[in-house]
Amino acid sequence: MSALIDPDLLFPVEAGARLIARQLYAGVAKLPIISPHGHTDPRWFAENANFSDPAQLLIVPDHYVFRMLFSQGVRLEELGVPSLDGSSVETDGRKIWRRFAENFFLFRGTPTRLWFDYVLSDVFDITEPLSARTADAHYDRIAELLARDEFRPRALFERFNIEAIATTEGALDDLRWHKMIRESGWAGRVVTAYRPDAVIDPDFEGFAANLDQFGEITGCDTGAWRGYLDAHRARRAYFKSFGATSSDHGHATAETANLSDAAAEELFNRIRRGSSEERERRLFRAQMLTEMAKMSLDDGLVLQIHPGSWRNHSPAIYKKFGRDKGFDIPTRTDYVSALKPLLDCVGTEPDLTVIVFTLDETSYARELAPLAGVYPALKLGPAWWFHDSPEGMRRFREMTTETAGFYNTVGFNDDTRAFPSIPARHDIARRVDCAFLARLVAEHRLAESEAHELAQELAYGLAKRAYRL
Repeated sequence: MSALIDPDLLFPVEAGARLIARQLYAGVAKLPIISPHGHTDPRWFAENANFSDPAQLLIVPDHYVFRMLFSQGVRLEELGVPSLDGSSVETDGRKIWRRFAENFFLFRGTPTRLWFDYVLSDVFDITEPLSARTADAHYDRIAELLARDEFRPRALFERFNIEAIATTEGALDDLRWHKMIRESGWAGRVVTAYRPDAVIDPDFEGFAANLDQFGEITGCDTGAWRGYLDAHRARRAYFKSFGATSSDHGHATAETANLSDAAAEELFNRIRRGSSEERERRLFRAQMLTEMAKMSLDDGLVLQIHPGSWRNHSPAIYKKFGRDKGFDIPTRTDYVSALKPLLDCVGTEPDLTVIVFTLDETSYARELAPLAGVYPALKLGPAWWFHDSPEGMRRFREMTTETAGFYNTVGFNDDTRAFPSIPARHDIARRVDCAFLARLVAEHRLAESEAHELAQELAYGLAKRAYRL
């Protein structure tokens, strides 16, 4: 382990349990990484060009980084975050890096601090902590390494021991970068995932025009309900041809519906005409989750539901900088009643996999674990987003295991745009899980042989099987 990361990081304080955790971790530390859901850019792997500079790689695209700095008065323009209106932002990578470094103390105690220390030490072999004093030296070191061939995206992919990674593309994406990857002959497995929010959510910007483009791309009549559903089937098949094994849905709630064909068609017609009724727009989103689940039963794509985020909470930031700029805020989320229509329709199907995530931790023990603990189609996604942290991962295991067990969960996924942090995130998850298992062994609730088997499953096997990778 590196100078910035202690070998016993996140292991139990008690000596006996710590020894067990060490032994469990030794068995999984070097396992390949399955990264079944994330937001890395497929263009990186297609073009395999050198990353431009440390700031553009590690700061500018990472909302975990700039939301904290913004909360302390650092403007997004100072961090090089591109504006939609073309107004001036900082473009000097060294200046952006210095601004970040002088405020790095703000991340003490956060998972971002852990990930960043991992990246500095394990990826770039830096031994001194980042600060205003070391900013320039660290920048120069990283910039020098990024210019080398062994730090190109494909080389890092292989160095990180990534077996498979899934990016996430919208329904209107032409998947040109995935096509380029495939035609290059490179052996790295980079697949896509179908994200149709832009043509499912009536509140998505440009929704009507998106549906028109959806029809043009697929040759289906997206002015009619049946043609609209056929367009989804066509795009799902196209995404599958580029390796997709899952679809992903970032709805505001987990609400589902199961209308009759006639009622669904009537609702679609009102939505297509531009319904201003919030109730109808919510019902359409709810119906489409069930429609996607039925399509998954037919074509085998795993259905991921990522609900419960109030997206773009600040209209001023959204207007100036667009989506994914740190202003997505968790909300209370209902699952028991919200998912019932979908589960009534397909929940007992053992060949279907619906993976549900949450930003509302209060629902783990009360709702999600009991649901996943009985419905064959339902699995629990790992601690997500604000909770893919050491404490969040611990809480997830503590609140779900007794009711859902381990095998109704799907391992870990990093859900990140920050490519160099992927090994760090997986390592932290493996450490937290080994610590949890070690406690069960120390309390004589689990045999050590079982813990070793479970550690392998949590680090690798569950994700590989759940996502059909």
